[in-house]
Order: sequence, then structure tokens, then C-alpha cells
Amino acid sequence: MSNPFAGDGFTGRRGGAGEGWPGGVWEAIEQLRGQFDRKVGMRMGRGDVRAAVLALLAEKPMHGYQIIHEIEERSDGAWKPSPGSVYPTLQLLADEGFIAAEESNGRKTYSLTDEGRRVADAAADNAAPWEAQGVRDSGRASALPKAGIELAQAAAQVGRSGNPEHVKQAVAVLDEARRKLYSILAQD
Repeated sequence: MSNPFAGDGFTGRRGGAGEGWPGGVWEAIEQLRGQFDRKVGMRMGRGDVRAAVLALLAEKPMHGYQIIHEIEERSDGAWKPSPGSVYPTLQLLADEGFIAAEESNGRKTYSLTDEGRRVADAAADNAAPWEAQGVRDSGRASALPKAGIELAQAAAQVGRSGNPEHVKQAVAVLDEARRKLYSILAQD
């Protein structure tokens, strides 16, 4: 019998704990979870990082890590810009005279200059980049697959470590969860 995950980047041993499942399913779940955890949200354009930095600095001075954290928090985890996009944007805004950096406790804290405040005020009527429809949809859409992966991981753990009674109970829980999920759709 061939491994159903062969060629898909999933590897694993056959048999052992979880016997009766397709070969490597436990390892495939772990690898899938790892690949999901490495994703850092949706990819945004350079202009979005710039607009986000200006919008945040219009509220208060911040250092780069705070900016990254604020964007991630305000987008509900859907968008976490990398330091490789935020710090060059900060440097560019400083070069353009829109922000100034002040060194304090070994960190650069950035704040808007008068010119930067004018630019930020002019864009204040626009929705913040983390409020864009695509970002909101991405955050909402990523929660369900993540919960599904975590559920599959828990089921895999019961299959690996549990006794036959544990497995029987887990199957009953999963069957009930499936029925409840379908009932959500039936409520329309």
C-alpha cells in the first residue's frame, strides 16, 4: 500500500500508535500544524506598512517592535509585518522628514514631525490598513482552520497515547462536534 501523503511534503512512519489510520497521518498533522504556525498573516503592500506606521505614530511615539505588535494586535493577528518591512519604512520616513528618532535606553523611539503630522492628518479619514476588508476577512478565516488543526492534533494525541476506551470516547466527542458544526449551518 502506498503512503497517501507521499510527494506532498509529508513523511512519517507506518504502523505503531494510531495503527489503522493511513500511514504517517499523525506526523502529517504535526507538519501541517507547524506549517500553519509559521505563517504570519496575509502579505500587505509597502504602502500599507507606511500608512500603518504613520497612523500609529499619529497616536503616540513608538519604537519599531511596538509598531509591529500594535499592527498585529489591531488586525487580530491577521497581519504581522516583518521587521524587514517596518524598519526600512521607518528609515525612509525619517529620510523624507516625516518622522524623527530619539535614542532612549538603547532603543530608537519614533515620533511624527510637523510635516509627518500633516501627512497623517490628511490620511486620517481613510480606514487604517489593519481595518481593510481583506485583513479582517483573513483574520476571521484563519481562526477556523487553526482550531481544526488543533482539534486534529488533540485527536492524534489520543490515538497515540490513549487506551481503547480513550479512543472510543474521543470518537464520540468528534462525532458530536461534527454534528454541532453542521447544525450551525442549518440555523439559517
